[in-house]
Amino acid sequence: MTIATDIASDLQLPSLPEVILRALDACHSGQSYREISRIVSADTALVARLLSLTSSALYHRMPPSHSVEQALLRLGTRKFQTLLLTSALRQLMFELGGNEWQQLRDFWRHSLTTALTAKTLATLTRYPEPDEAFLLGMVHNIGELIAIKTPCPERKQLLLNQQNDIAAGLVSSWGLGTMAADAMRYQQALPGQLRDASHLVKIISLSTRLALSDAAGVGAAGTIFGLQEDLTREINKKISEEVASVAASLGIPLDAGYDAREATRQLNHRLLEHTMVRTALTLPSSGPENIGTLVSEAASSLALITGLPVLCFNQQGEELVLRSGTCRQLPELSVNPATGDSALTTALRTGNTTTMNPAEPAVLDQQLSSLLGAPSLLAIPIATSGSVFVMGVDDQTLPNARNLGGLFARELAAVLAQSTDDAIGSEQQMVSERLRRQVHEVSNPLTIIGQYLFQLRSRLQDTAVQDELDIIQEELDRAGNLLLQISQQTTESANTGTGTNLNEELTGLGTILQDSLFHDGDRELELNLCTADTRVQASASTVRQIVLNLVRNAAESFGNRPGTVTLSTTAPLFQNRRCWVELQVSDTGPGIPEPLQQRLFEPVTSTKGDGHSGLGLSIVKQLIDDMEGIIACHTGPEGAAFRMLLPAASHNDNDT
Repeated sequence: MTIATDIASDLQLPSLPEVILRALDACHSGQSYREISRIVSADTALVARLLSLTSSALYHRMPPSHSVEQALLRLGTRKFQTLLLTSALRQLMFELGGNEWQQLRDFWRHSLTTALTAKTLATLTRYPEPDEAFLLGMVHNIGELIAIKTPCPERKQLLLNQQNDIAAGLVSSWGLGTMAADAMRYQQALPGQLRDASHLVKIISLSTRLALSDAAGVGAAGTIFGLQEDLTREINKKISEEVASVAASLGIPLDAGYDAREATRQLNHRLLEHTMVRTALTLPSSGPENIGTLVSEAASSLALITGLPVLCFNQQGEELVLRSGTCRQLPELSVNPATGDSALTTALRTGNTTTMNPAEPAVLDQQLSSLLGAPSLLAIPIATSGSVFVMGVDDQTLPNARNLGGLFARELAAVLAQSTDDAIGSEQQMVSERLRRQVHEVSNPLTIIGQYLFQLRSRLQDTAVQDELDIIQEELDRAGNLLLQISQQTTESANTGTGTNLNEELTGLGTILQDSLFHDGDRELELNLCTADTRVQASASTVRQIVLNLVRNAAESFGNRPGTVTLSTTAPLFQNRRCWVELQVSDTGPGIPEPLQQRLFEPVTSTKGDGHSGLGLSIVKQLIDDMEGIIACHTGPEGAAFRMLLPAASHNDNDT
């Protein structure tokens, strides 16, 4: 009897609650994918769920993920946070006793030790994908994890007996290839049988033995890879120290008994907070006309879930205006956020949650705390909206207000961003339709003028006049071609399977931009396009939005000075098992101001004055993240350069 084929659809596995808590904290604090993947990589259940989701039909057109970081990039922080919350919910369903929690802690230590050993061996023996070896080390004994949560003794033993086949079946279902599946299947082969086995099989098999830290593992290292005993023992020592360091950072005891009750209580509390916040944010709205109105309405929801008085300030022009609150009578109040050291204005300027200074409170803080009827206050900014919540707190309510209010503000910012994206998409569709109609209307008089020119040419014999008519005809043809390009660019291809030709889009955009942003002789737009295939896995509208945002920013940075913007492409480019097309947008401007460099791709208040939202680079980053691309920036006194790796398109879904 085999049960390996039944496992793929039942990956509801227990995690150590400390790992889920730390991963949630990392998501909430906006830490990098690398840092989040470091936390997730330490838990077999989360790794398995992540790989299972990213290899599902939702992502079937994408190549498989051979590392946790690749899988996270594909899923995105928002969806991964949902995965964490559902994992926390399922933790409530696992009725693990003290003995099972001890087994889970021991399993965690062994799987992490095996994974770190596999990565070290891969690096030492020059295996090209150490992250893949780490990933396989984490899931090599996943059958044991499934057995821990299985109450039936007979099925538990069956899982333990077939865990090699279970791991091999899962790895195959995730699309990691036959060599990876074989590494799972033959992990318990004798060292003498592995001398001529594939590199990955030898790495995983030896890692499982070295994780036991016994003499047999040391001997196997000499048999399989010819490693000296001293080196092998040093590897074991370093890995043991690293596992202990990871456990300490997560608050997981390794030497004493393991009691998960406190961490589980904290996780349940965090889960309740998320449920409250998300429920509050789904309360029906009266159909707000703008973001400020939506934020103002959300203030009552924040007061509802925290039980604390709340005020909401919205930015209007250069002023912060009190728009709503839970106080019985709201005064008319507006302040200038550019000056002053109050918690309110500091929170808006820095984008960080700020408390009132108890030693030297600003007058405004004292006014607001009096209005709220509380001894102190907490100011929480809402990203991208120019709004701030001010909550009345005291020493006892401050910690909960900071946690719950911060969570509410982050979730609200995400809702606002989604609403803005939907509005932009709808607006772009309306603009495209209107532009198509206008192109048609403009084309009609151009056609009539062309017909009259033809008739005039046949009537007039003067050579000088004929030359002037030729000039007029050339300009009309040029205008007609430009209109044709605009018309083509506002119509998406019905067949997106072949991707978008990046060079063609840049060529068309270059013609349009030459007559808009670069008509002045002091500014130049240069195209340096490669001759290889530059089709990318993105819609034409996405490519245009990225390029237009970056080129417009570059041109506006010149001010009254001359400058050059260069668009360059390179293809193909291979990195991380994938084929990319490189796009670089560089300029000879003054570079990016130092205060903005640290928050380059975050929505910020624009430094360009009225008419600019400060969202350009954040939109570019979001578009590239959505297509699983990569963007980096280099800036200095000689200008700025944005380098983007866009996933190459392919006629064959199996090509990588």
